[in-house]
Amino acid sequence: MPLYIIIAIGLWALWNIITFAMYGIDKRKAKKNKWRISEATLIACAFLMGGVGALLGMNVFRHKTQHLKFKLLVPLAVLVNIGLVVGVAYLCYTGGWIS
Repeated sequence: MPLYIIIAIGLWALWNIITFAMYGIDKRKAKKNKWRISEATLIACAFLMGGVGALLGMNVFRHKTQHLKFKLLVPLAVLVNIGLVVGVAYLCYTGGWIS
């Protein structure tokens, strides 16, 4: 496996861990009535390749699971993330990326 793919997978995993942690941090701050991470930031992180971490964070921490916006947009972000990965992989392996 080429080094750039290993690096890309590592960065993707790291970003999803960070996104997952953001949901946990926001849940803890919500319980303590402290400064919160904005909903826009949480959703943006999901769409910026952190969809899996966001979805896991919502379910593990039971955070934002009753908000319609999150129930619709976070799974959509996961689908968009998958589509981007498949599209880039297709372009890389068919030579369409270079030509």
